[in-house]
This record gives sequence, structure tokens and C-alpha cells, in this order.
Amino acid sequence: MILRPPVPTRIRILQVCLIVAVSFISFATLTQPIGLRPTTQAVDVGDVAQITMQSPRDIEYVSEIRTEEARKAAESAIQPVYSLPDPAIARQQIEGLRVILQNITSVRGDVELTVEEKKSKILSLSDVRLKLETVDYLLNISDSRWDVVQVESVRVLEQIMRRAIYEDKVDVAQAGISTFVSLTLNEQQSALVTELVTAFVVPNSFFSQELTIAASQAARDAVKPIVKSYKAGETIVPAGEIILPADMEAFQQLDIVSSGQRWQDMAGVASIIVLCAVFVPLYFVRRKRLAVINDPLSILVIAMVFVTFLIGARLFTDRTLAPYGYPLQAAGLLIATLFGLEVGIVIAIPLSLLAAYGLSNTLDLAPFYLLSSLIGILALGPARRFWGFVQAGIAIALSGMVILIAYRLPFYSPDWLGVVQFIGIVAFAGFASASVTLLLQYMFAQLLGLTTALQLLDISRPDSPLLQFFLRSAPGTYQHSLQVANLAEQAAEKIGADPLLTRVGAQIHDIGKALNPNFFIENQIPGNVNTHQDANPEEVAAAIIRHVTDGVQLAKKHRLPRRLHDFILEHHGTLITRYQYNQAMEAAGGDVTKVDIEKFRYPGPRPASRETALLMLADAAEARARSERPASEDDIRKLVQSVIETVQKFNQLDDTLLTLRDLNLITESFVTTLRATYHPRIQYPNAKVADQDSTILTPRKEK
Repeated sequence: MILRPPVPTRIRILQVCLIVAVSFISFATLTQPIGLRPTTQAVDVGDVAQITMQSPRDIEYVSEIRTEEARKAAESAIQPVYSLPDPAIARQQIEGLRVILQNITSVRGDVELTVEEKKSKILSLSDVRLKLETVDYLLNISDSRWDVVQVESVRVLEQIMRRAIYEDKVDVAQAGISTFVSLTLNEQQSALVTELVTAFVVPNSFFSQELTIAASQAARDAVKPIVKSYKAGETIVPAGEIILPADMEAFQQLDIVSSGQRWQDMAGVASIIVLCAVFVPLYFVRRKRLAVINDPLSILVIAMVFVTFLIGARLFTDRTLAPYGYPLQAAGLLIATLFGLEVGIVIAIPLSLLAAYGLSNTLDLAPFYLLSSLIGILALGPARRFWGFVQAGIAIALSGMVILIAYRLPFYSPDWLGVVQFIGIVAFAGFASASVTLLLQYMFAQLLGLTTALQLLDISRPDSPLLQFFLRSAPGTYQHSLQVANLAEQAAEKIGADPLLTRVGAQIHDIGKALNPNFFIENQIPGNVNTHQDANPEEVAAAIIRHVTDGVQLAKKHRLPRRLHDFILEHHGTLITRYQYNQAMEAAGGDVTKVDIEKFRYPGPRPASRETALLMLADAAEARARSERPASEDDIRKLVQSVIETVQKFNQLDDTLLTLRDLNLITESFVTTLRATYHPRIQYPNAKVADQDSTILTPRKEK
């Protein structure tokens, strides 16, 4: 028997950490009093009043909730408060403008400068930006007009800076400068004043957090406490209405209900979570589903899906119809799509129970989630066709309707409108679950490199670009791969491995040979020169081994899932090219020291899964059967057993989960398939057509 390898310590630690983390998150989700989980009392904020709630007596009280709502409304009405315009900023800017005006005046009066030099000096002023045509006008106007411009510029800036200019309103203030210019100036003078002043208009009033807070507080303080009163028999909340916080406050004042978490609630949540935390790993261990729970990526994805959908479900607990429309069933469908039917069912059970736990409608919501999820998963099946997802959605919708009829109608008396609403929301849940599953499985497959059945079916289509390239480039290898795929797929069915993954992996395992097809015997035309003849054994071995790395490069080019890369890398494991190695040994006269065996060894790694191990065995068995042409079932059986013994001899199966029972089943499956492929056929003689029968082949003449 092939012993199962021990689970690495890091995997064990990861498993324990994930169980603890998921349990903690689930506990926190189910015990949140606001948003995620309502209290376990009869009513709570957001619930729909099942009956008309009336005041049992006269009462008058100060409503803290209504008062706080009014104060918040008054507070939110307060606009941001800014400080008063700072006169120091105005003086500073006016002084800056005067300095610029003096500089311009000195440049205008400097007779030693040319016109171009004057322009250059004015344009180079750092505090003001003037247009070229404006500078031309500035230099050409008379001194009297220039004096008018200077006086007007200072006056305009002083008026503008007296007003409040906010940081986000500077552009507005600058745009309005022209309105302050005296109408006695012509357009050119007005434009000159505007350009001179614009650069000196800056913010002088700033947001004051202290003043704003003070104003808000003053607005709050101005609101008087709101007194609410009810008469005996007065309606607080009519039946069918949503219970608001102010209504809940009235209930508490009247001692109708109580609120808050109880230790009994906490204990109940902890108990159900501990039970689920024990159930899931115990199931996988007992069912020997180690391939799932020992894969870090798989358990991380399962934990993430579980927590995400649980939190999402608890967000809709405060609504009447929303919980039934939430696509919780998509979690089970998604996990079944990614990791198999059984895994999806096992995860759907605790998720359904926790999502509905502690709610007022638990009695009908829990069976609704649980049974519709299980039926949807079973209807989905292997998820190999789009129609399967449609079937799953229909199954979820129909089963959900039946469950609500069974668990809700006998205990509630909804009107016909309510019945129609429930039917509509449940139908939505079914098709939403199928749609979400399709979307998420594609996203997970792309982002995390997971392999789905739809991906595999698309890759295995004969008209896919990769297989078409394979067929055209290396038809012999392609036919060999098809035979290997049939052989491995049948054996995968027998031992409970993934037959679809095995078949597709086998179809593309030798794809690297398509880059150099004539180097491999199955693609050579009989009678042609063998490319291996008279070649250096090391060079031949290197070329043969290269088909593994070439295959991985082609797989990456065609964006094949990473899981399929394993079939290319592992189908030869760390075996050696025996024929070329023997040639090298003969050339070396049998001296082991003269031949480096590592030059004849495939890079590996060894098969790490049952599927890749099946491929290694099927590849070797089919190649030998095609070469030796066994004449009887006993010959086929000996051939298969020899292949398995050889692979075991070189420890190629040590990293797989294959048992002695699996190997026996594989042997019988291989023998059955090879017997059907290579069974003896009748040899038909090459007989000539008799002369008397030749008339049959000639047309009959008309009389």
C-alpha cells in the first residue's frame, strides 16, 4: 500500500487558524445588536409590527430620540462660519500694489531704456502678470492718464479687500473687479486697472472651526426637549408598519419590550458555532477528503466565501422580504463548482443554519436556506453546461416556494399581495444565485487560478485554438494524447478522481511536442530518416526533455489554468529518457562515471495528485501498448503491471494519494480499455473480383 504523506505542520496551523478565525467572525456577526443581528426580543427597530401596538396607559415623557433628531436637524442647518475680513491682509496687498505701481512709473520715466527694455522689465515683475498688449498701452499713455490709473487701482483694491473673500471664492472676487472700476475711465484704462488689481486679490476670510462649532452648539441648545404623550389605547405603530427608533423608545417607556443582549443569547450563538466548527473538519477527515482540506488555496477560498455570504445574509435581517431574496444559495453552488458536489453540500449546511439563527423568522428561513441550497447543488451537478446553472436557479426558486408554503402559510395569514411578493422574491433568489455563481466562479478562476468545469470543457473543444494547433502541427502526438485521455479518464472514474480534469490534462500534456514535431517518432513518416539516428544521445535527450518546458510556455501563452500546467510538468516526473541513457552507456562502454545521468532526467516534479499520477501511468501504458501490440488480455495485464511497478520502483507515486486498492482499480480499467483498443482483428485477404461478377460493376445496357 502506498502510504499517504504526512500533512505538513504549516498546513495544520493554517487549518486551525482558519477554523478559529471563521468561528470568531461568525460569532461577532451573529451577536452584533445593530445592523447585522437584531435582538432576540419580540420586536426591535426595523421589524414589521405583526399587530397594532397600542399604549396600555396614559404616559407623558421627554423623548430623547425625537429631541436628538430635532437637534441634529438644527445642527445640520448651520452653514460654515468664516472669520471677519482681516484688514492687515488688505493693507499688505495695497502696499504691494503701490510698490508695483512705483516700479512701473520708474520704468516709464527711465529715458536711458529702449521701449523693448521697458517692456521686458515690466513683464518680468513677479507680483503682477500683464498681457503684452496691456504693457504696450501702459507705456504709450500719458502721465496724467497713468496717474488716474494708479489712483483708481488702489481705490478698487481697497474696496474689494474690505469685503469677505473666502478661499474657494477668490476667482469669483477676481471676476467682479471690473464692476468696481469708475465708469469715467475708458475701456483700455479699465482693463489696465483690472489686470493690475487681479494679482493682489487674495483670501482675507477663513473657515473658523471654533465659530462653526459654537454656532452648531447654539443651534442645538436652542431646541427645547420634545415631550411626547400617549393616551391609553392610542396607536403607537399600526400593524404592517416598520418600527422606528422613536417607537421603540415609547415601548421601553411603557415597559412593553426590553432590549439588549442577554448571556443566554451569547451562549446560544457560541454553541451553534462550536457545533459547526466541529462538524465541517470532522466530516472531511472521516470522508478522507484530504485533497481539499490540505490545500491552502482551497481552504482559504472556502473560508472567504463562507464569511462573505454569512455577513451579507445578516445585513438583510431587518427586512421582511429581503432575507428570502438574498442569494445565499450561491455560496453552496460556488463551492460545489470549484471543489466538488460533496464539498458544496457540507459547507451549505452550517452556512444556512448560521445565516438564519436567532431571527424572528428562523423557523421558516432556516429550512428555506438549507433545503433550497441542497436542492440547487444537486440540480447543478458537475456544472459542465450553462444549462446546469439555469436548472439550479429553477430548482432553488421552485423548492423555495414549496418550503415557504410548507413553513409559512400554516402559521401566518398573509394577503394575496404578500403571497405574490414572496413568490417573486424567491424566484429572484433562485436566478440571482445561479447568476452570482456564474460570475464568481469565473472571477475566482481568473484571479486565483482555480479550474472550473466550464473552463475545462472550453479548452477540450476540438475547435479550440490550442488543440487545432496541436492537431495540425503534431497529428501523431495528438492521436496519442487522445488515447491517453480515454485511458486516464476511465481509470479516474473508477478511483473517484476528477475525470474531466484528468481527460483535459491528458489531452494537452504533450502539447510541447507541437513546437518540434518531427523529432518524435509518432509524427515521423515511415521510411524517412530518423532524426535521432547518429545524433548525440545527450542532445537527443535534451530535445526530448524540452517538450515539457515548451508545453508550459504554450500553456501560458494560451492562458490555461495553472492546474493544467501540473499535467505537463509531472507526466514524466523525474524519470530519465531510458533509450538515450542506454545509448550513452553503450558509447561509454558501460562506465557509469563517464555518463551524467542528470542530463537524461526530466525536470519534474513527481506527480502530486491522483490525476497527474493517472496521466503518467496512462501515458506509459499507451506508449508501450502501441509499440508492443499485445496479442492477449494476459499480455496487456502484464504490460500494465510492469508500467506500474516501474513507476513505483522509481518512487514517482510517493507524493500522491493513490492506495493499493486504487492501483488495482487502475490496472483493471487500463486492461479493459486497452483490450478494446488493441484486440485482434480479422485479416481480410486481398481477393480479386471474379470474372463472372464483373457485370455487377458495369452499367446495364438498355434494351
